[in-house]
Amino acid sequence: MSTVKSTNTTTIEYDDKSVRWFLVASVIWALVGLGAGVLIASQLNFWRMNFNMEWLTFGRLRPLHTNAAIFAFVGNMMFAGIYYSTQRLCRCRTASDLLSKIHFWGWQGIIVLAAITLPLGYSRGKEYAELIWPINILVAVIWLVFAANFFWTLAKRNEKSLYVALWFYIATIVTVTMLYVVNHLSLPTSFTHSYPIFGGVQDALVQWWYGHNAVAFFLTTPILGIMYYFVPKAANRPVYSYRLSVIHFWSLVFIYIWAGPHHLLNTALPGWLQTLGMLFSLMLWAPSWGGMLNGLLTLRGAWDKLRTDPVIKFFAAGVTFYGMATFEGPLLSIKSVNALSHYTDWTIGHVHGGTLGWNGFMAAGMFYWLAPRLWNTKLYSQNLANMHFWLGMVGILLYVAAMWVSGITQGLMLNGTVDQGTLLAYPNFLDTLQAIRPMMLFRVIGGGLYLIGFFMMAYNLWKTAKGGQPVNGTVEVESAMKEMTGSATKFRGYLNPPVVYSVLILGSAAVMIFGQGVAFLAGIFFTGVFTLAAISHFEFSGAKWSEWYDQLLEHGLTFTVLTVIAAAIGGMVQIIPTVTMQRAENIEGHLQIPYTSLELTGRDIYVSEGCYNCHSQMIRTMTPDILRYGDYSRLGESIYDHPFQWGSKRTGPDLAREGGDIQSGAELMRIGKRSNDWHYLHLMDPRQVSDGSNMPNYPWLIAKDAKTGTLMSKINAMRMLGVPYDIGLSEEEVMAEYNLQANEIVADLAESGVFVEPNKQIVALIAYLQKLGAFEDNTKVPKQDKPDTSLPFESVATATPANH
Repeated sequence: MSTVKSTNTTTIEYDDKSVRWFLVASVIWALVGLGAGVLIASQLNFWRMNFNMEWLTFGRLRPLHTNAAIFAFVGNMMFAGIYYSTQRLCRCRTASDLLSKIHFWGWQGIIVLAAITLPLGYSRGKEYAELIWPINILVAVIWLVFAANFFWTLAKRNEKSLYVALWFYIATIVTVTMLYVVNHLSLPTSFTHSYPIFGGVQDALVQWWYGHNAVAFFLTTPILGIMYYFVPKAANRPVYSYRLSVIHFWSLVFIYIWAGPHHLLNTALPGWLQTLGMLFSLMLWAPSWGGMLNGLLTLRGAWDKLRTDPVIKFFAAGVTFYGMATFEGPLLSIKSVNALSHYTDWTIGHVHGGTLGWNGFMAAGMFYWLAPRLWNTKLYSQNLANMHFWLGMVGILLYVAAMWVSGITQGLMLNGTVDQGTLLAYPNFLDTLQAIRPMMLFRVIGGGLYLIGFFMMAYNLWKTAKGGQPVNGTVEVESAMKEMTGSATKFRGYLNPPVVYSVLILGSAAVMIFGQGVAFLAGIFFTGVFTLAAISHFEFSGAKWSEWYDQLLEHGLTFTVLTVIAAAIGGMVQIIPTVTMQRAENIEGHLQIPYTSLELTGRDIYVSEGCYNCHSQMIRTMTPDILRYGDYSRLGESIYDHPFQWGSKRTGPDLAREGGDIQSGAELMRIGKRSNDWHYLHLMDPRQVSDGSNMPNYPWLIAKDAKTGTLMSKINAMRMLGVPYDIGLSEEEVMAEYNLQANEIVADLAESGVFVEPNKQIVALIAYLQKLGAFEDNTKVPKQDKPDTSLPFESVATATPANH
């Protein structure tokens, strides 16, 4: 390889203006996100704080809180840290100032759009993926702008090798791209509405593959990269163990992606997926704690700074919270523990231990370290920063402890039985709600203290910036670095032994995993052969592992491709078999009856109001769940649900068996566990029929018309997704069916003294609630009588009456 080398140097000025912008944006959005969190926590204890206003209810604001905390606060913090550290690790300015500006303003624009649309009720109904499809596209475009700018910067770097932090940034960018695109595949019905292409169990699996790994690759891996850069800088010490960081990175990237199904334990999800999710979650203990120890031990020799330096305090506490959260996570994924913790506040406490402790404290430490350097001055007040630390620490501990007590109390009460397990100890769900009210109040206090600490930080940073001047860092580099010449030589650089063996082994493993028959056997054979060849080559060549790995780190593209493969394997093994299975063969005897046009409209209103934030529609296979809610849910009962509504929290009871059969004498109106007027009163003022309920009032449901302008588009979209609506239905027939069912419900309400117009939202919502759990019992149909078609379902017009 011929090279050209110059001894001249040139000064490169970093783009720290973008870093300042992202830092300021992160602080502002943190105050918004944390403030929204305190408000909705208050609403759980004091229902009047919903203010009887539709855009301020818990169901609509909870997605705003989670999106603001994840994508606005942590997202901007992550970008600030990545832009700052990447330039210095690559010893070059960010590749394009224009792309940096597009990235910054595009991301803030997305956040503003989210802050407008979510309170207005525009939602996809999937946790952390609620944004409507046009905003999803904007997110994807801006994320790709960020990716292009980052990888372009890597390509023009003046450093030969990729430092540890860059590995985690690479994993973040490529994996979030994959997760986001797959989970947001939707079929639009209008500019503001769409249906996910996956339904039922498929949608549940894809959603939690995304949801769990959004935590992994948006809230964890980029912050780990920031840890590997900023903790050594703050402590003025090298990373404790380079080898440990290698093991930490690859094991984390490979294992994390498998763990999503632990969000669906004891549900209708196939058992092999539940087992895989639990096992890989348990395996996460090792790499997570390896990373935590690497971060904490980097502080060796600098522990004395804990007494005086608030930056080190925040970093040490943040890394410790990472260790606590990653110990608790696998613990909660054990099936028997999950039976107690799932659907309770224990999970909420776990999530906030990570978000407030790991993300929040790492952000504060990084901001306090960055601000003096970005504005060329000293931190305005060390004492104020120390006060922020202790206030935040007390707030977190109060919050998490309250949620642990609340969750375990709630779980024990909901699962408690008497008379040898034949009766529930606390049959009234509201008894469990009243029992945890004191803990919910402590949550508000803890969250409030944490929020006050962030206001103190904002003031401290503002005064710091005001007392200094914005400056950009510089670095001296050789004006002409070593340049490889000749395309053949450049190509040969990628054909080194570690890259070749990695590709061959991974390719063979992929054939083994996804192949059948001869292909499967060939995959096993060649995986073994290539692995033995790699070991033999390694042993006999006298090479060292570190030398092999160093070669890989010189090639950013190859490193990125291997990262993608490592991250994608787990998702492919779990999702491909699930989404390609014949749904009609996986219904466990219960085949969901499709929603009528009125019920479908009601379901969209249910999703829009965010009811899934409090109510699940999945009765687990556990005895207490069955005693409380009815027969456990089968796979086929949600086969046409786009999106699924299995839920992840039960602030209210499960609704899977709420619906019932068609009322005698009616053509379409159903009556389930409760009458139509009960649902009406419950939505107008839940306290009238459920004493002690913390559910908001929904007075606008009797004032607003249900939207029917796009109803035909919705039915056509559902039909394209495999829901067996009659292909010959005209718009007039659809509306006739809609009006018939609405008028039946209105007439039934009138008999109880409740008068409402048939075109109002509350009528559609009642229709949906009365339909929940309706299915056709295929176990009672003789096999030879089943229709032999590619879509073996009856049309909605001829479906048999529901069982539930």
